[in-house]
Amino acid sequence: MKMKCLNGLQALLYALLLCMILCAASICHAEMNAIEGIELVRESQQATLRIHLKQSLTAEPKGFVINHPPRIVLDLPGVVNATAETRHAIDTADLRYIDIVQSEGRTRLVFNLKRLRTYTTVLKDRELLITLGESSSTASSAEKSAAIASDRNAILDIDFRRGEFDAGRIIIDLSRPQSAIDVRRQGQSVMVDFMKTDLPDILRRKLDVKDFGTPVQSITSSSLGDMVRLSIEPRGQWEHLAWQTDRRLVIEVRPVKPEDNKPGTQRGYRGDKLSLSFQNIEVRALLQVIADFTGLNVVASDSVGGSLTLRLKDVPWDQALDIVMQARGLDMRRNGNVMWIAPKDELLTKERLELEQRAQISELEPLITETFQLNYQKADAFRQVFGLDGQATRGSILSRRGSASAEPRTNKLFVTDTPSKLEEVRKLIQITDIPTRQVMIEARIVEADDTFSKNLGAKLGYADMNIARGTGEGNINLPGSSRLAITGNYTGVGEQTGVTEKTASAYNNTQFVNLPAANINGNNPGSVGISLFSAGANRFLYLELSALEAEGKGKIISSPRVVTADQQPALIEQGEEIPYQQATSSGATAVQFKKANLKLEVTPQITPDGNIILMVDVAKDSRGVAVGTGFAINTKHVKTNVQVDNGGTVVLGGIFTQTQRDSLAKVPFFGDLPLIGYLFRNSSRINDQTELLIFITPRIVTDTAAAH
Repeated sequence: MKMKCLNGLQALLYALLLCMILCAASICHAEMNAIEGIELVRESQQATLRIHLKQSLTAEPKGFVINHPPRIVLDLPGVVNATAETRHAIDTADLRYIDIVQSEGRTRLVFNLKRLRTYTTVLKDRELLITLGESSSTASSAEKSAAIASDRNAILDIDFRRGEFDAGRIIIDLSRPQSAIDVRRQGQSVMVDFMKTDLPDILRRKLDVKDFGTPVQSITSSSLGDMVRLSIEPRGQWEHLAWQTDRRLVIEVRPVKPEDNKPGTQRGYRGDKLSLSFQNIEVRALLQVIADFTGLNVVASDSVGGSLTLRLKDVPWDQALDIVMQARGLDMRRNGNVMWIAPKDELLTKERLELEQRAQISELEPLITETFQLNYQKADAFRQVFGLDGQATRGSILSRRGSASAEPRTNKLFVTDTPSKLEEVRKLIQITDIPTRQVMIEARIVEADDTFSKNLGAKLGYADMNIARGTGEGNINLPGSSRLAITGNYTGVGEQTGVTEKTASAYNNTQFVNLPAANINGNNPGSVGISLFSAGANRFLYLELSALEAEGKGKIISSPRVVTADQQPALIEQGEEIPYQQATSSGATAVQFKKANLKLEVTPQITPDGNIILMVDVAKDSRGVAVGTGFAINTKHVKTNVQVDNGGTVVLGGIFTQTQRDSLAKVPFFGDLPLIGYLFRNSSRINDQTELLIFITPRIVTDTAAAH
């Protein structure tokens, strides 16, 4: 019986508790405001939405505009949805439908538009009137700001500064944070209109800011009736951005490069664009608006506070967030889709404490010794690469307590440190202790010459035998090797041939033209002789023509090659050393040697993309002509720095020389006669060509290729 009474009492208590909860919920629901209906009213070109509420709103709702897709978003705090519908289809006056979303004690109205339009909100009793006007691109500045300001304002100061990325910043200080301001681009200018604003006489001026090196050239401020107009004149390609924090309006004009016009490349901001227009909105509420737009999770620190007056149009959301954080001295840390926003000092303090805790933990961590076997690097060199020289020093990868030592005989490295540091050393060894790639460098030195020489000449002689004495038989020497037999004994003729003793009355051959062809390279020219003899008149006329032509072609190819490791110099040479005498300081002579050889000296560097950079020095010296105390050295030398593809061939340089020479020796007047003039002159022609080309071909070789 007693047990039944207890059970009945518990049931009664549960029932009373449930009634109290239901009563409290009904009272709470009765106290909260609610949307009871939505009605559309058409008036000429405008459409007005009447939002029927259970209670009157205490303040106009705050909202923002989205361009793509066109939407108007209004937030009603402390209001619930009592229409039992989450979407109201309208489909008229550029308005498709209205979404009603209720969350955390507030209701959001999302107006989905066909095209972006302006709007105004008016509170009337228990109704919220939302009027959709013309397109935002054609609406006048007065219409945009009619619902924003009604009191007089004043401009206190106008300043100009140079910002980041060569941007020009115009800073306007206002007397009131609530200002009706219209910032727009008009042609190649930026116009800023301040409604119902006064401008002191001292600020009515034109500022010339060309010397700041920004797109802005001049700033002109003037009064137009009851408003103030600020005209900004930029130059070139630019974009502008305006935002207001409290009583300060900042207009920034940035230069735009051609690549900045590509999607997703505007100053690193890639978020969807949105427009924000708020008067004295709390920073925490503004962060909530951005979080709702992006769908990211935002965690704001308790120290985040204050309010902002913000006007942004068609700005990426991440840029808008950056502006808000800069205005309030905030910073952000992002982890996945969660953003933690707090004051910069608070974040830095927290990160510093975390680093100090890690440092304290590392000081208490036990030390471990590990042995690393090096395969390709030498242990001593490896210690220097990583700063492991005995005890850990500044710049070393080891901790303060770490140390390292090397054993050259087994090429091992012994490192003592904490486990985390040993893991870093292990990763670095895996990256750096690898075989060095090798390069085969082959050079070709090509020397080619083409020579041509031609000589022409003539000898012309005449003799009169009437001046000879006596009679008899004899021989007369003619030019060249021919002889002419003469009947009779002429005194003096034998003397010419050496038969008789030479006397003063002896006959001598006469040559009034003696221009024979010269020899070439020690070779004598060929000749042909013609003699004319008149027996009756006893006169001789003899002619000898000589000519020689030489032509030569030659090619010398030298091809040194060498294999070396990456970034290691290599040298190969072949030739001789020529001795020569040199005077010493004591006056005696000493024998010195000069190299005359073929040399290839090169240092390759393999780039990450597979190309090869070569520091190359190629020389081909040879023994030259003999001089007084030795021989001259013929030098062919090139030294350069060049980048070549793997397996490609490049011409390092070349020298081309050509010698052309025409020589002529002649008898005046007679040598200029047509045809006959060839008998009175000597001519020679030289046309020599030499060419030097130096090629180089580098190849990255594998171990197998290097072995062959």
